[in-house]
Amino acid sequence: MGSQTRFVQCPEGELQKRKEVVHVVSLHEIDVINSRSQGFLALFSGDTGEIKDEVREQIDTKVAEWREEGKATIVPGVLFIDEVHMLDIECFSWLNRALESDLAPVLIIATNRGITKIRGTRYKSPHGIPIDLLDRLLIVSTSPYSESEIRKILHIRCEEEDVEMEDDAKDLLTRIATETSLRYAIHMIMAASLVCIKRHGTEVAVDDIKRVYSLFVDVKRSTQFLMEYQQEFMFNEAGGDDDDDSSEEDSDEDGMED
Repeated sequence: MGSQTRFVQCPEGELQKRKEVVHVVSLHEIDVINSRSQGFLALFSGDTGEIKDEVREQIDTKVAEWREEGKATIVPGVLFIDEVHMLDIECFSWLNRALESDLAPVLIIATNRGITKIRGTRYKSPHGIPIDLLDRLLIVSTSPYSESEIRKILHIRCEEEDVEMEDDAKDLLTRIATETSLRYAIHMIMAASLVCIKRHGTEVAVDDIKRVYSLFVDVKRSTQFLMEYQQEFMFNEAGGDDDDDSSEEDSDEDGMED
């Protein structure tokens, strides 16, 4: 301690700290907390009940104020709807209205339909989706897999199923997937593995694939089988229609002769 040392009185009082706490909550959770009498406990009890439109509007207004003040940040979610052509016209109308909201999530829909009828109407539209909704979407077109891509998919599927397969068997399976369908080839992996286990083998061989191919038919071969032996099945519509047509033609001819 020298002559330059200065003594300062020790401060008194409580020590104040400022820290920022970030809570990640969904709008539904905020609606539930503000709509039920038990408040936050409603999230755990599951008794959410009906959330009134007034509560939703109040929450949306408050969240918008927090967003303008910089207290909150909106992270839009993602809503994925598969087989969207199964929705009817009322569902599409509701989606059209919901997408106009600032809090609307990113909507991703998928379908494999072409030009088909919109459910609930008599009108046809591409993919079974109304034109006004289809015009608001960014359409991602898909193309068939190449042979190398199919082989890669089957290789990954074999790894997921823990199935060891020879290269020749993979080539045959790839050719089958190209000629029939990828799903049919994927289903053959596990069946061929069971055939391999039965013969006490370690890797699926070409003979195992051929054995499964002979036991389980694909859609094309099944359709061809039905066409060849359609008379052997009960309630055959094709045969019944032919008989009805022939009887109608006979009656018409009799009427002309009269």
